[in-house]
Amino acid sequence: MSRRNIMNGFSSSEPREDYVTEPPHHSTSTKRRSHLPQYNHNGHKVTKHIHPDGESGRRGIHPWHFFRICFRSSCTASMLVNVLWPFVPAAIAIHFSRPDLRLWIFIVNYIAMIPAANLLGFAGQELARKLPSVLGVVLETTLGSLVEIVLFMVLLKTDHHSGHNIPIIKAAILGSILANLLLCLGMCFFVGGLTRHEQEFDEAISEVGHGLLLVAGLGLVIPSAFATALAGPTTDTVQMTAKSLHHAVLKISRLTAVILLAAFLIYLWFQMRSHHGIYDAIIKADEEKDEDRHKDLSKSKLTLTESIIAIIIALTCVILIAVFLVEQIEFIVEEHHVKDAFMGLILVPLVEKVAEHLTAIDEAWDNTMNIALSHILGATVQTALLNAPLAVIVGWCIHVDLGLNFEIFQIVVVILAIIVVGNFLRDGKSNYLEGALCVLVYLIITVSTWYYPNPAFPGNENASQSGANSTETGGQGAAAHKMLKMMR
Repeated sequence: MSRRNIMNGFSSSEPREDYVTEPPHHSTSTKRRSHLPQYNHNGHKVTKHIHPDGESGRRGIHPWHFFRICFRSSCTASMLVNVLWPFVPAAIAIHFSRPDLRLWIFIVNYIAMIPAANLLGFAGQELARKLPSVLGVVLETTLGSLVEIVLFMVLLKTDHHSGHNIPIIKAAILGSILANLLLCLGMCFFVGGLTRHEQEFDEAISEVGHGLLLVAGLGLVIPSAFATALAGPTTDTVQMTAKSLHHAVLKISRLTAVILLAAFLIYLWFQMRSHHGIYDAIIKADEEKDEDRHKDLSKSKLTLTESIIAIIIALTCVILIAVFLVEQIEFIVEEHHVKDAFMGLILVPLVEKVAEHLTAIDEAWDNTMNIALSHILGATVQTALLNAPLAVIVGWCIHVDLGLNFEIFQIVVVILAIIVVGNFLRDGKSNYLEGALCVLVYLIITVSTWYYPNPAFPGNENASQSGANSTETGGQGAAAHKMLKMMR
């Protein structure tokens, strides 16, 4: 789409009045060039510090435009998701009017989270359009991760030192990574490859993202390996009591969380400051080859004020729904026999990531794979280097013992997923076969997780502190070793 560029200067000695912003007695050729107003592709005058692509041509709040634009959303799939908005007031109403219908409260709130998260993602996208390219992508990805952060915080706050929510939080951390790498990336490869022989993406996006994921995966697996190695009776290892092992693993997890946060800050500096020019050029080149760019640019956009209001409304709904949803998780797990692993590894990540996934898949369909990869890998890196460490540190502050020692089954699956995706990204090309394989692997993991048993002691982390015989070892504790010994 051609952008309307305004003159940098005039050959005539008399300037055109409609382009002059300074009074005549202050006008010089230099000032005219620096103060001429800019207009974007739609002929809207660009506000200072607003990117031309995000200029709406309006100011303040216009209710009709606000609701129309929000309902239209960013693509057809997102617009269809907005049909679910009646579930949001229904979810709030059923929570207060019929607290005895706990299964229905969970189901309705689970569905209601989808349009609320979708609005948060869309409002973040509208706000990101008004900012420089790299900053906009980072902001959009961060706002998309807010749903995950809210759910983690609510799960921590409602744990009440019982330990029942800890396995779900741990599984949700790894489940979010799996959903991004296998399901979302697989769908992007598959959808983008349906109408093309193959799609290409820049190695600066894929290699940096994959390298960070390997480091994050190593950081997440070390506490689990430490706990597993010292959990059972061995002849060549100095034994640790259950309580001392629990404290050692917890300290390692907390220090690891601090280090991972430092890695995330370095990554932000690398992406937004020292090497932002590389990313900016890649993203701009992708935007130019967007097959629907002319349609996106011509769409009506939210004003800055409307974008902020939409974020506030969406975030309020997300927080309320998250609280109502989390309150029913224990009931669903215990009364309806849904496994902790399935709840955390599959159900929670699916509902929290729906907006990001729809956005990334739409970008892949439009042949902007670098932007899609930026969202997918960026969201995955944020989960591993920001959200997970943040949950550990917040748990530390409120005296909830959340560590990074995961179930061995879960952490091994995540590491293997990172390696597999890294191999697919290595050649800088993708096709629908690679996408289908990623999705099929995710389905295999989903089936396996459904049959994965709950921990023998759901509150083993706190039980260890009180002198219980079980330890927090991610399902590989002393109890398992004793059982194996009895079977022999």
